[in-house]
Amino acid sequence: MAPAHRQFTFDAIGVIRSPFKEKFGIPRQSGLMDTAEAVLELLPPYDREEAVRGLDGFSHLWITFVFHGVRQGDWSPTVRPPRLGGNQRLGVFATRSTHRPNPIGLSLVEIAGIRREQGRLLLDVRGADLMDGTPVLDIKPYLPYADARPDARAGFAAAAPDAQMPVVFGPEAEAVCTARAADLPQLRRFIEQMLRLDPRPAYQAASEGRVYGTAIFDLDVRWTVADGAVQVLTISPAA
Repeated sequence: MAPAHRQFTFDAIGVIRSPFKEKFGIPRQSGLMDTAEAVLELLPPYDREEAVRGLDGFSHLWITFVFHGVRQGDWSPTVRPPRLGGNQRLGVFATRSTHRPNPIGLSLVEIAGIRREQGRLLLDVRGADLMDGTPVLDIKPYLPYADARPDARAGFAAAAPDAQMPVVFGPEAEAVCTARAADLPQLRRFIEQMLRLDPRPAYQAASEGRVYGTAIFDLDVRWTVADGAVQVLTISPAA
């Protein structure tokens, strides 16, 4: 029997253009924010209309990508899933942790459109949990008859994460949302959806008062948690 291959080399077929400019704030799963719109730009030589012929007949798409923003080093066989409060270890292959032997992720997104703009072939998608600049290795259409398993068991993540934390905008933040309504009409709802998911590290979820910064679009959002609610303090141009 021929020896199994141990190493492979892949080319990125595309790159993600996303409002998430850093890891902090990105939903931990796809589909949790319908305002999270992104663009998948196909790169040469894969940016040909023939390569996506028929894709407009599907509503959703699987994206295989690289966790390029995760520092790589010695891998660990166990990780601490945020859903378990960050204080319980499970096997890395029993989780969707970004810290994996091979930093490869899988994301299910809704196809919003396919277009050619300034010579680039672009796929508009919704519900993305992807950072700006994410390299894409492959895309495949979602097939409900094969991919949907309503009777499947989901271990420690049997239910969707709770997204009930109230979000309150301070007057300065509210003013910026109003001022940017022309070019970012969903800015307020985007921030609200993102913060209702509580992006804080699991070990900080019980604490209040700390001020966090999240980079989205061309903005820096400052917020804190007080009295069980997220308080959006300021929204300013990114440095």
